[in-house]
Amino acid sequence: MKIVIAPDSFKESLSAECVAQAIAAGVRDAMPDAEILCVPMADGGEGTLDAVLAATHGERRYSEVEGPLGQPVTAQWGWLPGTLTAVIEMAAASGIHLVAPADRDACKASTYGTGQLIVEAIEAGAQRIILGFGGSATNDGGSGMLCALGALFLDSSGVAIAQGGLDLQRLHYLELGALDARLQAIAFEVACDVDSPLCGPKGASHVFGPQKGATPEQVLALDSALERYADICMSTFGRDERGFKGAGAAGGIGYAAKMFLHASFRPGVELVADLSNLAEAVQGADLVITGEGRIDEQTLYGKTPAGVAAVAMAAGVPVIAIAGTLGAGYQRLRGIGISAAFSITSGPMTLEAACSGAAQLLRERSSEVMRLWCLGRSANQPVQVDSVP
Repeated sequence: MKIVIAPDSFKESLSAECVAQAIAAGVRDAMPDAEILCVPMADGGEGTLDAVLAATHGERRYSEVEGPLGQPVTAQWGWLPGTLTAVIEMAAASGIHLVAPADRDACKASTYGTGQLIVEAIEAGAQRIILGFGGSATNDGGSGMLCALGALFLDSSGVAIAQGGLDLQRLHYLELGALDARLQAIAFEVACDVDSPLCGPKGASHVFGPQKGATPEQVLALDSALERYADICMSTFGRDERGFKGAGAAGGIGYAAKMFLHASFRPGVELVADLSNLAEAVQGADLVITGEGRIDEQTLYGKTPAGVAAVAMAAGVPVIAIAGTLGAGYQRLRGIGISAAFSITSGPMTLEAACSGAAQLLRERSSEVMRLWCLGRSANQPVQVDSVP
């Protein structure tokens, strides 16, 4: 029997590769002779770099850059030998995890470090740069990234405005003469699972600003600042991308990628699936096991289990999902090809205990799931179970 294991990471607990290995251990406990193929996955956010490097045997590189609030950060990025492709996860330089909760400041946080990583990739000879957007501490519309690439954001006196999203309200014009000319020869691809526009009630500031430390008053000010930024860009370029689905990703850096880098956008899970040859892996499989930290109704909208299920369905292979927790509406996943979903928790448990013991819990639950699966196959009848007691 061939089993393909293609999970996302369990946030703040295990990487996708570690999740896959823990599930594989449980499968082997129940089925020692099974052929197991692990394909770690991600959806464009945190963990994308790890998943891509694990799947492609890419090279992990390190660069010293500015963090969200200007502090020095050692950021990881990836290099795929033989393809002149760099993989940059913006959260590595500009992520919210780099700022203590008490210090988070959506008004001042900058994507400058992400731009520095792009410069590093250019210097390495990249002709293709894959950008993973998600988990940012920022709300600057990607202006910091553009400054690192040579753009100048000037006020009415011709003085550079401050880093961060709030000072964009003073933006008067852009000076792009020093923007790195090498950008024009690079193909940028954005892996993203967010379809928010730049501004408005569903935009970057309103939807994501509060979790980055913005007060209700600051959310309004940041949204207004991004509107001014988009107005200046429209007058500069003669086109308006603020309503583009994905422009609001990672504090609006999606807007900058579309407007200035002419990036193509794809659901992150699709891009990672292509890089990891998931479609090839599931050919001839008897079962695919996927999962993520929390599975609920939101999983339907571009998250890893949904993307994996789409690939498996195309190959006619059934899918089971294993999660840290199951939330409201998870049953809707049956409509996209996930036959059953299971939680790893075996009873009342704190989040800390679940995270620290996730590997063992995954192994135990996977073993029980496979024993049940084998029982159903031997009886030649489908097994329809939503959770294991």
